[in-house]
Amino acid sequence: MNIKFVDFGEIQINGEKYDHDIVIDKGDVHKRKKKPSKKYKEEYNHTPLSLDEKIPWDGKEIIVGTGVEGKMTVMPEVLKEAKDRGVKIVQLKTDEACKALAKKNARYTHAILHVTC
Repeated sequence: MNIKFVDFGEIQINGEKYDHDIVIDKGDVHKRKKKPSKKYKEEYNHTPLSLDEKIPWDGKEIIVGTGVEGKMTVMPEVLKEAKDRGVKIVQLKTDEACKALAKKNARYTHAILHVTC
């Protein structure tokens, strides 16, 4: 997959720049719809990844970019659901997540990337 971390708040995938959180589902890139998780923001001091969001569960692994400083939390319920489904959640700071994703075949790639903090 042709992906790279450009700078705080910006990543580039296949030549296209993104300045918002994204979901990658088998190589298809979509804007992350985090509004359902905003209700947990006060509890986590940041909008976490929750089961209320659409998560691409149909692979064996989901790479989660937790932001430049690693501030985005993956809620325990998401980790439990992943375990129950036999899906490995790999949590990395977003720049490291991009490096890991660059080594993956886009057809089998599932990721959720927080682009800022």
